[in-house]
Order: sequence, then C-alpha cells, then structure tokens
Amino acid sequence: MASVVDLSNVGVRRGNKWLLDGVTWDVEEGDRWVVVGPNGAGKTTLMNILSCQMHPTTGVAGILDEVLGTVDVFELRPRIGVTSAAVADRIPKSERVRDVIVSASYAVMGRWNEEYDSMDHGRADELMAQMHILELADRTFGTLSEGERKRVLVARALMTDPELLLLDEPAAGLDIAGREELVASLSDLCRDDYAPATVLVTHHMEEIPDGITHALLLKEGKVVAMGPAHQVLTDDLLSQTFDVPLQVSRTEDGRWWARAVWPRHAG
Repeated sequence: MASVVDLSNVGVRRGNKWLLDGVTWDVEEGDRWVVVGPNGAGKTTLMNILSCQMHPTTGVAGILDEVLGTVDVFELRPRIGVTSAAVADRIPKSERVRDVIVSASYAVMGRWNEEYDSMDHGRADELMAQMHILELADRTFGTLSEGERKRVLVARALMTDPELLLLDEPAAGLDIAGREELVASLSDLCRDDYAPATVLVTHHMEEIPDGITHALLLKEGKVVAMGPAHQVLTDDLLSQTFDVPLQVSRTEDGRWWARAVWPRHAG
C-alpha cells in the first residue's frame, strides 16, 4: 500500500524546547491509527504537521506523496479532513448544519454566495445519515449539544472525500452519553474499508473506537512505541508513557480501558 504519511526523524523546536524529537513514522492507506500520550506529549504539534499547518524544524515530513517545504500547502490541505476544537471555534453559531457540512466543498467557514449542486447536497445528506445527524440538518450549529457538534465536524471533515482524516481529541468535553454515541459512529467509520487513512489523537483509552489498527505512544515529544494496537496498548508501555502503573483491558466488542493499579499498603 502507498504511504499517506511518511515522517523521517521529524523534530519541532520552540526556543530551547523540543516539542517533537526524532519522530519517524509511516501511515499507509487503510491504516487506522490512534496517537496516545499525556498532556504536553507533542500530540497537537504532530497533528499540526499532518494537517500542513506547521513545518518541522528538522527532518522530512511527507504528506500524501508531497514533502512539506516543497509543495503549496493550500493545494494539499483540501485533501486532508480535520476535526479539532480550533475548527469548531471558527464555525458561525448561526450556520445551519447542512451548510456547515456542504460548505467544506469550497473549504470555507460559513456559507456565503457559493453554489452547490445536487451531488454536493446528496453527499452531505449521505454523511449526515452515516453520522446519525440527518434529523439535525436544519438546526443551527449553536443550538446543538456538544456531542452533536462533534459528529457534525466529522461529517464536514469527510465532505471532500479526503485521503487522510485527522481526529484531534474528538470526544473531548463530552459526557458519557455523548462520548458513546460518537465512539459508536467512529467505530463504524474505522471498520469501513472505503474510509480514508485515519489518525485519532486522545489521552483516554475509552475514547478509542473499535476498528483502530495501530497505535503510537508519545511522551515528551518522543516515540515510546508504535505498531499494531494490540502490541502497543499494553500495561507496560502505557505505564511507561503516563508514569502511572496501569492495567489495560479490552472488551469483546473491541473497546479499550485502562485503570491505575496502585500498590496496597498494609495497616
């Protein structure tokens, strides 16, 4: 399979601090990756590189067969679907859900005078149905619950049929019901053979959808481990990543969980 992401010894330095340090990583078509690490591990910096919002200080970052620094990123970005808090903050609260999604065709925030054809609207309806939000089509973005907004963002990210889908902490801020609804939708997406290569960032194991194939663990900007999810999401490696003794389990339906296992003191 072709590489969608090809990072070679990538580093990002700000002042005297390395936000990423020596990251070498390959994502292929059909891969479903989760990036896990504590706050400050470098996850957001990594996503900024993958979304072509940032260039590395050192190393080579290959995205969709192009090398950052040698390509017009404005031509590359439409081939990448992104969900993040930053994207959500830029969407007008008065925008109808259908327009939030369909306007991704023009890579704009807030519909203005663009003309969309029946194929655009059909694609938007298909994605709303896939994310279980079709009944919200005529609601305004500002009236939605946090969980509903997250699913709208995923639908918008998929509107242009991207070659790479980036999900930056998609379940952040959700209550249990909202999280479970979103994770169920993401599980369906990850199991879809026609879905794009996907990278999901989280620091909560319970937010990892079924269908994730690979995992990368980050700590202080460096890779702790990477590879098939079942080989990486282990007690030892996650404990090393979070500096907490953790016990990891996986349910029959493919969901992951982790809890701290503190030594008991007699007395």
